[in-house]
Amino acid sequence: SGQQVAVLKKGVEKEGRYTVTFDAADLPSGLYFYRLESGEFIATKKMLLIK
Repeated sequence: SGQQVAVLKKGVEKEGRYTVTFDAADLPSGLYFYRLESGEFIATKKMLLIK
């Protein structure tokens, strides 16, 4: 518990919309948290993975 399982994108991008795909095939069912940072914006949300 409390471990980082993936980093999907790191670095600086030009302004615009972006999509990332997360492959959770190797993770067990459970409650996960994800974090999005962009400039001064930071959001942490919950994700429930059910297999």
